[in-house]
Amino acid sequence: QVLLQESGGGLVQPGDSLRLSCAASGSTFVSYNMGWFRQAPGKEREFVAAISWSGGRTYYADSVKGRFTISKDTAKSTVYLQMNSLQPEDTARYFCAANGRAYATMVDTTASRYAYWGQGTQVTVSS
Repeated sequence: QVLLQESGGGLVQPGDSLRLSCAASGSTFVSYNMGWFRQAPGKEREFVAAISWSGGRTYYADSVKGRFTISKDTAKSTVYLQMNSLQPEDTARYFCAANGRAYATMVDTTASRYAYWGQGTQVTVSS
């Protein structure tokens, strides 16, 4: 069992930056691939970024590549999403997820493949 708690969201202007954090509880965190997803009102939840359990591999949606960076601090049981050059289309509720399969080789970009989810944190980009 893994409990996830996101933080760091807020209201920012276009071009600004935010860093989201996802604090995990549970000793198995270190063995799980982790992902960030987002969901805007009236839209389906979409993949944003993912990181392998080792931290050695990262994946990004095309829409955020070059602007967002996912990282993890195993000692702090925390996953981060650094978001730069934010745009209004980035407005959404952002969710952290853990895939729940220890030492999985494949890093999934599909929401249904993730077993554990946080409650999300709202990011609003508006001038």
